[in-house]
Amino acid sequence: MANIIAIVGRPNVGKSTLYNRLTESRRAIVDDFSGVTRDRHYGQGEWTGSKFTVIDTGGYVHGSDDVFESAIREQVMIAIEEASVILFMVDVTTGITDLDDAIADVLRRSKKPVFVVVNKVDHPLLQQEASIFYSFGLGEIYPLSSMTGSGTGELLDEVVKHFEPEEEEEDERPKYTIVGRPNVGKSSLINALIGKERNIVTPMAGTTRDSIRINYNQYGHDFILIDTAGLRRKTKVKENIEFYSVMRTIKALEESDVVILMLDATEGIEAQDINIFHLAEKNRKGVVILVNKWDLIEKNNKTTKVFEELIREKIAPFTDVPIIFTSVTEKQRIFKAIEAASNVYENKVKKIPTSKLNEVMLPIIESYPPPATKGKYIKIKYVTQVGAKSPMFAFFCNLPQYIKEPYRRFVENKLRENFDFEGVPIEVYFRQK
Repeated sequence: MANIIAIVGRPNVGKSTLYNRLTESRRAIVDDFSGVTRDRHYGQGEWTGSKFTVIDTGGYVHGSDDVFESAIREQVMIAIEEASVILFMVDVTTGITDLDDAIADVLRRSKKPVFVVVNKVDHPLLQQEASIFYSFGLGEIYPLSSMTGSGTGELLDEVVKHFEPEEEEEDERPKYTIVGRPNVGKSSLINALIGKERNIVTPMAGTTRDSIRINYNQYGHDFILIDTAGLRRKTKVKENIEFYSVMRTIKALEESDVVILMLDATEGIEAQDINIFHLAEKNRKGVVILVNKWDLIEKNNKTTKVFEELIREKIAPFTDVPIIFTSVTEKQRIFKAIEAASNVYENKVKKIPTSKLNEVMLPIIESYPPPATKGKYIKIKYVTQVGAKSPMFAFFCNLPQYIKEPYRRFVENKLRENFDFEGVPIEVYFRQK
């Protein structure tokens, strides 16, 4: 199961800044105004060898205080249910507010590990002020400054102790996970594939209650299909439905070998789809993109090509993925999607003999060697595929530190041209010979 850290707390306590620090990114928009985080942010982090997903639970709803508070409370409930560890963030400069108390009250009743993170402790004098937060009765407090990073190491040392050890899967069959935004047709696809009304399908977004695993064994294919939709309750707060589905998706995504990302042709590819795509890529999963509801689009002889180019532009730089246009209700090309997922899985587990690799790649490298740096010539002598769950290649050379990103990408493209790795992220390393 994925280890998920959820950062909860009222607006403007610094959740996004901490998120950026834990994921080493600048993706969350950070501002002094409260309520800047509207979109859901989720990214990967790592600490002392433990990998985890961080979720920044912003995205509360503007409006009356009631809606606003109930939206935050709703998110805290979802985080308690789905996350491995909860970071409850408060602000030392404002002390304890009524909303902090309300959140603490919910967290006290939870069985999940909760860490009280006191932010904005930028000065030793503020350490004293932080002790007021012991009154929540949630155990130890962790003063830190998410802006400068002081205190985050001590916090993470404790957090990773609560992670579940990663269990090795016993079932050797490929696992394909169907992901996508609510109401894109995930359950309908599964029903069409297995020929039974296995899932409840309604036009209302958010009717699938849980990640459902289905053993599929027909037409020469044998694999496990995971339907993620993962929305457990209907709620007026639409943003929280999205949040809930994202947490479910992350868990299912980490269990899978190939991710089938479903898009709605009438809406195109949106920010959340791109986030999920890059999350799959970072986790080194195979990817197939399925554009559903294609029967609802007015077509001319260029439609498919234009749509495909648009998708590839949005998902760059990893664009070598199969894109299939389907209509689940009309049962158009749904088995083609399974064929594509099967091919991507084969590409993911494929091993290329070292002799073949060197025979193909060394002449290419000789014709286009890495550019010389500081008058030093880089000589690549040997290449081999490293044993891993996804394709990784080690190129041995005299000066690996001088090889720049554009050349690494050039080598990756040549590997893709000569050996079919469609739908699979490739890792290329340069090592000292």
